[in-house]
Amino acid sequence: MISPLPFLTAEWRYLAMLNYEIDPDFLTPLVPNGTELDQWQGKTYMSMVGFQFLNTRVQGVFIPFHSNFEEVNLRFYVRRMTDDGWRRGVVFVKELVPRRAIAWTARLLYNENYVALPMGHQIEMANDGSVCKVEYSWKFNGRKDFLEINTQGKAGETQEGSIEEFISEHYWGYTRQRDGGTVEYKVEHPRWQVSSARSGVFDCDVKSLYGEEFVKYLHKTPTSAFLANGSEVTVFKGVRIR
Repeated sequence: MISPLPFLTAEWRYLAMLNYEIDPDFLTPLVPNGTELDQWQGKTYMSMVGFQFLNTRVQGVFIPFHSNFEEVNLRFYVRRMTDDGWRRGVVFVKELVPRRAIAWTARLLYNENYVALPMGHQIEMANDGSVCKVEYSWKFNGRKDFLEINTQGKAGETQEGSIEEFISEHYWGYTRQRDGGTVEYKVEHPRWQVSSARSGVFDCDVKSLYGEEFVKYLHKTPTSAFLANGSEVTVFKGVRIR
């Protein structure tokens, strides 16, 4: 059972989501045991997501210099059948953060593929107070890589059955362990409002950072892109599944 006590609490804000349709056979070897690929309208998606981690506390403890930071992750979507029905979740391919201690802790506790790199962000607001541009950047191999979204219009509720709902409404995480097992953890947050994108750009040395096999997917224009406003979140301690 999931622990009733949260492992981590924080705010996730300004989630820039660039989504790519992908061949499901490409992702199949990365799917953790006990789960299967989750699809939207028969299509498989992988996402580049950049956001701000704010007011982070681990088991209620505020850690100086490690409470506010950027994260950029590459992820895809899975589901697992339980007695209570389907649990829809995400699997992370690689996660970028600016602090070595954060990366080390995530690798130790969850076996997640975290990498520490110098990172930054830029947020531009329109005259009406809405967000018009969000950029997350990092330095790798002497190069500035970045993920950017330019929005149009104010944020609103996701439409039922939309790709925005599919991408943002996954409340579980699944991580393959070194022995082949799978750890499952729950993430709680309210439904997010989203803003559609006029453009979404991912400029990165994909081959060096993610591997040559990802180039043909991540060097093309995203199938969809949007910005989620985010919220407070609670991440529960992971447990192994059978």
